[in-house]
Formats: sequence, structure tokens, C-alpha cells
Amino acid sequence: MARSGSPVRLVVALSVAAALAVFLLYVSVAGGTPSIQPSQLKGRSGEVALVGKVTGRPSGDPHTAQGYRFRLRDVEGSTSVPVVYRGSVPDLFKVGREVRVEGRLRSGVFVAKRDTLRTKCPSKYTPAKRA
Repeated sequence: MARSGSPVRLVVALSVAAALAVFLLYVSVAGGTPSIQPSQLKGRSGEVALVGKVTGRPSGDPHTAQGYRFRLRDVEGSTSVPVVYRGSVPDLFKVGREVRVEGRLRSGVFVAKRDTLRTKCPSKYTPAKRA
């Protein structure tokens, strides 16, 4: 049997789909957390994504109240900031690796949100430079 449906259902479904598409476009273009490096952190308020290279010797435990402590420095610079992080640490995390972590600056220390630490792809996955 053929069922004749009401065009109202179709209009409602298409309206919902259009609203979701507009929302996704807005979030991808204007939304999200701004990514900055340690040298751009001074004077910033609110939450940001900090991007940089891990320096120094990481210490602490990411699963305790004291957290995991390390320093991030600009990818191509010398400015660095101490970071306190709590949560899971990626397997590829190590000194010299580029990472991204979300959080905010508090009293000169970047306090990261739980489970926001991400490592950038290591250079071994990019083609070697020819001499």
C-alpha cells in the first residue's frame, strides 16, 4: 500500500537539517578555542589552546591533585611557560614533541583542562628532506 505522507513532516525535517548545517558551519569557522603559543599568552584571559614544544624534564603524576608538570616553549622561539596537566598522557608525549593543550593562565602557570593534551604528528611521518 502506498501511504501519502503529509508534506509538513518533510518541511520540519529539512528545517532541522538546515539549522544543524548552519550551526556546524558556524562552529567550524567562528567557534572553537583560539590556538596560541606561549609568547602570545601574556595578557590573555579566558580559555585558550596552547601550542608549543615540550622542554625540560616532566615531573609529577597526571592522575593526582598535583598533576603532571612540564614546560611549553614557542615552536620557533624561546619564550616558555610552566604547565600543570591532569588526565591521560598520549604515548607519543616526550621532550621535544609539539603538543596542544587547552586551559588558562593562572598566576603565571598554564593550568590545563583534564584530558585535553594532544601530540602533533612526529616528523618520522613526513618525508625526509633531500640534501
